[in-house]
Order: sequence, then structure tokens, then C-alpha cells
Amino acid sequence: MSSEIRHRIIKTIVVILAVYLFLLSIKLLGHSFMLFGKGFAEMMIQMTSNPFAGLIIGIVATSLIQSSSTTTSIVVGMVAGGALSLYNAIPIIMGANIGTTITNTLVSMGHISNRIEFRRAFAASVVHDFFNICAVIAIFPIEMHYHLIARAATWIEKGFAGAGGMTFFNPLKLILDPVIDFVDRLISYIPCSSIVLMIVSLIILFLSLSLLIKTIRSLVLTKIEIVINKYLFRNDFFGFVFGILMTAVVQSSSVTTSLIVPLAGAGIISTRQIFPYTLGANIGTTVTAILAALATQNGIAVTVAFSHLCFNIFGIALFYPLRIIPIGLAEFVGEKASQSTRNLVSFIVIYILIHFIPVVLIFVK
Repeated sequence: MSSEIRHRIIKTIVVILAVYLFLLSIKLLGHSFMLFGKGFAEMMIQMTSNPFAGLIIGIVATSLIQSSSTTTSIVVGMVAGGALSLYNAIPIIMGANIGTTITNTLVSMGHISNRIEFRRAFAASVVHDFFNICAVIAIFPIEMHYHLIARAATWIEKGFAGAGGMTFFNPLKLILDPVIDFVDRLISYIPCSSIVLMIVSLIILFLSLSLLIKTIRSLVLTKIEIVINKYLFRNDFFGFVFGILMTAVVQSSSVTTSLIVPLAGAGIISTRQIFPYTLGANIGTTVTAILAALATQNGIAVTVAFSHLCFNIFGIALFYPLRIIPIGLAEFVGEKASQSTRNLVSFIVIYILIHFIPVVLIFVK
């Protein structure tokens, strides 16, 4: 075996290890949010009293636990138990779509030392935000007046009447959960263990991302680019289906969308190519809650789960033809945020305000 081949094998192993650590860090981050956020999320969901409050609660609750699937599953369980009505649940699910994208933005920060890479990575990370925000702005008032999503979801539910629960094999659980359980036991005796876990996961995230970027750069990028563009992101349809399948398998749109941010930063794929992939991820993330709802054998709960799917379908029907809006906004923000530290800080402040501060208004009321 020549030294060049051995060198490539070692680098390939390093890439695999870096991807594993990257995925582990994302799961640990979500796990740490869940440790101190899930109970608070449930409490907020129970507070909903009007549609706008439900929308804001969905954003904040999902921002805390970084899983729209988890938020939707909680909502499904509460509807099945009679704690929430269908019409109060749908705005929460709309908000959950917006709240699930924070991890993408955190990942893009790994490119902050390189202005060009950061511009590409940041635009790729926030295009998901802009699609979800645009979809909510367009669909929320229609739903409040005409209950379009509720009607469509009710119609779909009738076709699944009597269907039992099903489960999908999740490979990430097999390879990541034992490590997460080990880390849980390791830090369980440490004060403020959830905060410690969050800090550790962020450190692992940035270190693994740095290692991944450096190793990919040293490999033949043109060959990787050919594979990605020829097969995975060959066209919008391939990207869309790839997003659905990836997210349905790993059951986390945060993981699947965050995984491609470094590729955008490296210039391998564009924000335009990523957009249909994120749309597919939005569809794929509804699978978990649908399975959970079918397992309850509760018609209203199943309707709530399908309302998440219907919302994303309607959003895609509206904004795929108008994709220039979310893509243009993402590229504009990426360009502006990469120009100066002041611009970046300003955007981060606005981002935090969108995801967290509105809940104060609910508590004040």
C-alpha cells in the first residue's frame, strides 16, 4: 500500500470520526436543552389561551428543546389527554417549525474566522428560518379564519382510522444513545449538570466542526463535489427526497439540516441547492409525531399530527414557487452578517428576540 493511499484512508477515518463527534455534539446539545427545558416547555404549552400565544409558545418551547418532533409529540399527547383542543394545538405546531432551527445557526458560527465561508454557511443556516417564518406569516391568518389546516388534517385522518402505531429504525439512536447515557451518568453528580452538558456539547461541536472542515479541505474537494451534485443534490427533486428520507430516518431535522451547513461553508453546495433539501427535512420531521399519534388510537391526536404535515405541504406549495424570497433574504442576511462584527451581533440579538423574548408578553398578560 502506497503512502498516498494510506494517507487518504487515515483522512477518511478522521472525517468519519469528525462526523460522528459532530452528530454526537448536536444530540448532546438537544439533550441538554431537554434536561432543563422539557418541563418548562410542557408548562408553557399548557398556558396557551389564544392562537397568537400558542404560536409564540411553539417557537419558544421548541427553541428550548431543539426538536419540533418532540414539541409536536408533547402536543399530540396533551390533545389525546384532553388538555388541548385541536384549534389551540395547530398554532403551537406552526411555531415549532420556527423554533427548531437554532442549531443550524450555531453550527454556522464554526466558520466565523473565515468571512467568505461564514457568509455561505450563515446564509445556508438561516434559509430554513426564513422559509418557516414566511410560511407562518402567510398561513397563520388563513388558518385562524378558515381552519384550512384543520380541515385538511381531519380529512387525511379519516383514511388512517384504526391504524396502529408503527416504529422506524433510527441508526443514530444505536450509535449515539449509549454515549449520551454514559455522559449522563458521568455528569449526574455535578451541580448544574444540564448547563455543564450544554457547554461540553458546544465545545465538541466547534472542535469536531473545525476538524471536519480542515480534513475535507485536504481531500480532493472536486470529487466530493461531483458526487454531491451528481447524486444527492442533482436537482430540486433529488434534494427534496433526500431531505425527507434523511430526516425520517434520523428523526431530527436539526441534525440533517445542520449536517449540510459545513458543506455550504466549504462552497460544495449553494443555498439554492440546500433550499429544497430543507423543505424535505420539514416533511421528514413530521414522521415521529404521526407515529406517536397513531399509537394513541385517538382520532383528534392523529389529526394534530397530520396538521404538522399539512402546514409544511401548504408552506412548500406557496414558497417553493416563490423561493426567491426566502433564498434572497438568507443570502442578504449572510452577506450583511459577514461584513462586520457589529452586523453579526445585531442579527444575533434580533434572532434571540424572535425566538425567546416574545414569551415575556405572554407571562405579563
